[in-house]
Amino acid sequence: MSAVLRSTYGHGCAVNFDWSWCPPARADQAIELRIALGTLGRFEDAAPGACVPWRQRPARDPSQPPIVRVERGTADGHFRVRYQDGAEFAIDATASEIFGVSRGALTLDDLVVYLQGPILGFVLRLRGVTCLHASAAVVDGRAFGVIGPGGMGKSTSAAIFAGLLWSEGVRALYGDPEALPRIVSTWDKRYLDLGEHGYRFGGDATPLGALYVLGERRAGGAAPEITALGGAEAFAHLLANTYANDLLDGGLHARELDVLGRIVSHVPIRLVRAPDDRGKARSVCEAMIADFRDIQIA
Repeated sequence: MSAVLRSTYGHGCAVNFDWSWCPPARADQAIELRIALGTLGRFEDAAPGACVPWRQRPARDPSQPPIVRVERGTADGHFRVRYQDGAEFAIDATASEIFGVSRGALTLDDLVVYLQGPILGFVLRLRGVTCLHASAAVVDGRAFGVIGPGGMGKSTSAAIFAGLLWSEGVRALYGDPEALPRIVSTWDKRYLDLGEHGYRFGGDATPLGALYVLGERRAGGAAPEITALGGAEAFAHLLANTYANDLLDGGLHARELDVLGRIVSHVPIRLVRAPDDRGKARSVCEAMIADFRDIQIA
């Protein structure tokens, strides 16, 4: 198929597959990434020994192979990312081209799951972008982020401004786990199209006004609790929630620490303890928005 132009994570992309949930690129948007699935392109026939080990992410069981291994081309500096289940990606040295194939029974949808999560996350880090595990919203012309590790409820508790939901969250908010479509057929992650149903997607760069860290949940009957974080404690939370930092080299780690240090120095950071009740997600969102507006007034 001919190249389709899409926009993801602020980058214009030319892709060779149907990425229907990803919004079209704007007419004036530069195409910074070229993505092809089903092929490794010019990296397909790399000679044995053409790559050397770079980084790896070990399995929890040390007797099992690594979850992911990253190698680096000795001649051209490209990256080779191999997953335990047979997904394989090649990324050129400038992090502007991505190719992906399945070496086993994985489908195109499976490759898309890897692409739109860890692969694009890794590519953004290679391009010098510090990424956080976060949802974000724009209120009164300023943005705030909601950060936390997987399973802490970022998408569900931020459902009124986030676009992706798990089935449990969909059921709690919409009464039916099938109310929202899956991102891909093989994964249970859901998405809310912010271009429809009266929503609006914030596609422009916006000043960051605050970050909210999702902490341990409170008893189900309790009200949301929001407290200020600062200094080393705030920095530790941000560092723990950066994306793909175990795959970076020393130079990129140094850049990450500099960026996080500047965020802690200049951006208000709050710890949010939400009630352990998914049905109260809206009240958590309302509390964060109210706190955010108070910060902007202060």
